[in-house]
Amino acid sequence: MTRLEGPSYGPHNQGKPGHLVVLLHGYGADGNDLIGLAPLLGQLMPDVVFHAPNAPQPCEGNPFGYQWFGISRLDPAIALAGVQAAAPVLDAFLDETMAAHGLDEAKTVLVGFSQGTMMALHVGLRRKKQLAGIVGFSGMLAGAELLQSQMQNKPPVLLVHGDSDEMLPHGLTQRAAEALTAAGLEVGVHIAKGVGHSIDETGLQLAARFLLNVFDLPEPK
Repeated sequence: MTRLEGPSYGPHNQGKPGHLVVLLHGYGADGNDLIGLAPLLGQLMPDVVFHAPNAPQPCEGNPFGYQWFGISRLDPAIALAGVQAAAPVLDAFLDETMAAHGLDEAKTVLVGFSQGTMMALHVGLRRKKQLAGIVGFSGMLAGAELLQSQMQNKPPVLLVHGDSDEMLPHGLTQRAAEALTAAGLEVGVHIAKGVGHSIDETGLQLAARFLLNVFDLPEPK
């Protein structure tokens, strides 16, 4: 099995990690695309260690990037097959990284962007033990019809999406939220006005507040 590798950051206080955030990049990017969020978030939560693994496959559409799976015009069947195929590799990375830091799911959050959101939702809801939470930017839920039968736990979820996203329509996040809510999850949704396929300052602030809350950390004064 492929072993995922990528950049990491923290903890900001240079002590023993008390919490873990795994950042899952989108199609054609790599771990460096999201690890830049870590210093910003780390100032607010200094005992958190951040890992941003590169997806397991070289990207078909970008020779310098990676993909969790190939894409084809948002074909639902391809998206589902893709997350299912990549899931064991991400699960192994989570097991290995948590063990390396002496942490467990209760101290771990998955944060995904685009294709990384698809991975976070698929893997995070099927772990035997419940994660502290899942944050998904600009993504979608693959295989919503299988959720009720395959879901193992119900962590809190935050979904953020720009209403001007030219890659993935924000309606996909709204549909994901409806499916997750129907399955009994606590879901927060923010549709950002005028934002494209990216993370804006408001979205990052919402994610930071979510992380502080699920990790039960004090808000900075």
